[in-house]
Amino acid sequence: MKNKLLILLLVLLCTCGKQTTVVPVSKESEQINAWIDTSRDSTHLPLETRKGFLSQSADLAYGIANDTIRLDHLSRISLAYKRLEDSVGFRKMNQRVLELASRGKLYKAEGESHWDMASFLKSYGVMDSAFYHYQKAYKSFQQLPLDSTSLSLRGRILYNMGSRQDFFKDYLGAEKSVTEALKIFIDLEDNLRIYNCHNYLGMITGNMENYDKSLEYYKKAGENIKKLSKEDGQILLYQNKNNIAHTLLGLKKYDESENAYKELLSSKELKNKAPELYAIAMASLANVLFMSKSDYDESKKLLLDAMAINNQLGFSEDQARVKQFYAEILTAQGDTLNAKNVAKEGLELAKASSNNFHHLEILRLLTHIDSENAVTYSDAFYNLSETIKEEERTTRDKFARIRLETDEVIQRNEALTRGKLIWTLVAIGLLLSAIALYIIFTQRASNNKLKFEQKQQEANKEIYNLMLSQRGKFEEGKNLEKKRVSEELHDSVLGDLLSIRMFMGVLNEQNDESAMEQRAQMIEKLREVEEEIRTISHEMNKASYEKFYNFIVSLEELVETIEASSGIECSFTYDDDVEWDALDGDIKINSYRIVQESLKNSVKHAQCNQALIAFKLSDGILTLTIQDDGVGFDVNKGRNGIGLRNLTSRAEKMNGTLHVDSGKGNGTTITVQMPAKYIGPQNPSDMEGQMQMQNA
Repeated sequence: MKNKLLILLLVLLCTCGKQTTVVPVSKESEQINAWIDTSRDSTHLPLETRKGFLSQSADLAYGIANDTIRLDHLSRISLAYKRLEDSVGFRKMNQRVLELASRGKLYKAEGESHWDMASFLKSYGVMDSAFYHYQKAYKSFQQLPLDSTSLSLRGRILYNMGSRQDFFKDYLGAEKSVTEALKIFIDLEDNLRIYNCHNYLGMITGNMENYDKSLEYYKKAGENIKKLSKEDGQILLYQNKNNIAHTLLGLKKYDESENAYKELLSSKELKNKAPELYAIAMASLANVLFMSKSDYDESKKLLLDAMAINNQLGFSEDQARVKQFYAEILTAQGDTLNAKNVAKEGLELAKASSNNFHHLEILRLLTHIDSENAVTYSDAFYNLSETIKEEERTTRDKFARIRLETDEVIQRNEALTRGKLIWTLVAIGLLLSAIALYIIFTQRASNNKLKFEQKQQEANKEIYNLMLSQRGKFEEGKNLEKKRVSEELHDSVLGDLLSIRMFMGVLNEQNDESAMEQRAQMIEKLREVEEEIRTISHEMNKASYEKFYNFIVSLEELVETIEASSGIECSFTYDDDVEWDALDGDIKINSYRIVQESLKNSVKHAQCNQALIAFKLSDGILTLTIQDDGVGFDVNKGRNGIGLRNLTSRAEKMNGTLHVDSGKGNGTTITVQMPAKYIGPQNPSDMEGQMQMQNA
């Protein structure tokens, strides 16, 4: 009795708090995805019609029992509302997702919803609220199990928090956030994000006028570009050179800054690939020449060219800076009238683009060159400066309060958790005490009976130990026999089959056509048996299933082997941009087996001359196609063979679908579609501010 009570208590304690998740694939999910895609992509439809599709999707999603799938659909619906610029619909759906995620303690969905809201608020310029939701997203991601995915999410949120802090000149807070993100990305070996963090730290320290440290960060960023692909790294390399040249100007190393800008502008591809950066570099070089050598003519020529490019591109954000530099040169040449006109143009552009820095600089310039309105410009300069300082101070205070309030909430939750734990332990202690008392009284009551049966129990114990010993020896012998049979199967049977095939191949050189045909058939049968035994033996090794590296190379080798052995001309194409080795292990091994079985069927049954294999990725869906030009078959007649059933089963294991298109004399096409799943983060493009650059 006491043993049963103890076992029951242990079961209750061990099962407490466990969660199980089942993710079925349903027609409802397919319909919801179709409606969302239609609403998002069908720009020719009226806006109300597109919103109607989203409303239908939400109604259907609410009826899904699985919390994870339901939240995933609702999250996609909220983003679709955001894309349609329906702020009311987005806020309503986002709030619903947050409530469901919080109630179900689904921290990844909760964090992503806060992230979506932060991006939404940032796009409307509500930076303090955006920072609040970034902070909440970070706290949610901290609740996730520690793995590469959760670490990447934390790092990306920290980076975004740092960008908001830098925007309001909370440089120390920004530096701390981005540095923490950098540590995470270094551990994950995420080279693109490592570059972004070094680059942004260079900007932050430059804004604090710590140019030596800024230059150090930019150089580290430049070294990391070498680890990126040529296509990704080229634009980043241009930006890195621009940032280094700007920092050298801050250090008053004019000659080095001039040479750096000239080297950047000497690139033949820069103007075509990054015309905005080209114009920025031209204006910066003009400023360097003006400050260091008073080269008015060359500086004016560069600035005029930069203005022309900006006008052509509609790049008004930097045009205020260019006009400021041009007005300063005109002032130095004594052309005050034209200098005032150009400065006023720059002032209007600065106001329109909310460029407060150059707004203040142009007001300062006009205060000196427009004596008639100097007081007006001076007052405007003072008022704007004080307004900016007050806004930045207020926002920094809000950031501090947000962090403090969040930490206080965490501390309160931890205190509540500790309180619950204490009461739980007290209850368990009382229960254990009651059980102990019950056991003591029960033992006292049955003590005499136990003494009477003691000798019999000792005898039973000896018998039981003997039985255990015999069973252990039996299991040991059985395992040894299994191992021996496995070794014999691989070493002896395969060797014998290979010897028979080689011997019969020699006999096949006789001139008896009937004997030769029969021997050839037997050789082929033996080869199939040999390959099947080898495949089974290899697949018994679980590690070969779990770790499938060099996926594309393995497929190419498979195709080349079948092409060489069968005489069929095989072609294999795939998307170069896909990180194939990062795919989930189930996708890789099942896709490999589908290609292997399909080509085997083409060789045995299709009588084909060509076979085409293609692997593509589009909108998150992987499509595998195997096509031959053989005799084909009628897919609507007869039962499917075990091979085709195996192909269908493997497709279902990947949550995918398999379609066979064939007809007599028309060849056969097998198409498998499955959702792409990865073992780690694969989309670096979601990090904000990947291409940050400095302006001189």
